Amino acid sequence: MQTDLSPVIAATAQWLTRAFPASGGALASALCEVQARQAVTVAAWLRYPTEMDAGLLGMAGPGGSGRLDWVTGADAAPGDDVDDAHAWRTWVDDAHAWRTWVDEVVASWAACLLTDPELADRAVAALAEGSHSTGTPAEFRRLVAPDDGDRRAAALLRHPDLLAPVAGLHHSQLLDRLHPGRTLIA
Repeated sequence: MQTDLSPVIAATAQWLTRAFPASGGALASALCEVQARQAVTVAAWLRYPTEMDAGLLGMAGPGGSGRLDWVTGADAAPGDDVDDAHAWRTWVDDAHAWRTWVDEVVASWAACLLTDPELADRAVAALAEGSHSTGTPAEFRRLVAPDDGDRRAAALLRHPDLLAPVAGLHHSQLLDRLHPGRTLIA
């Protein structure tokens, strides 16, 4: 049984950085990727806190990026104008097979964390309850305490209005995970 979340973390972080790319050169791209990876790592560890959870994900699969692509209009998605079904399968199989490892809930939770510093702090603190990490803030500094360079590099990735369609997909589930049994006020 696979308990390694790294394929899901890598694919979901890649999806985020492609949908909301860095603004700048190579350094900005690297800083943007680090922030996405830290947010996705926290989200994945919260979503799959035990080895059993990660093992079940390995068996069932994460679901892929289809709905995320549709919600954001990022890249091509099933149903787009592709000449024929064979061309679509080839396109998916060759260039975009990594998209099958994208986890929609993890991407949504990561978007929430990237746009809400208080929520990111609470999420990192909650990691201490899981089996993945001690959840020390130093591990996730660029997520919880980004400097001006980090913010400039990831301007699109941290923009609340741009990430709202993704963050909104599973925001309430993240709040439930961080505050089980809380009462929602409408």
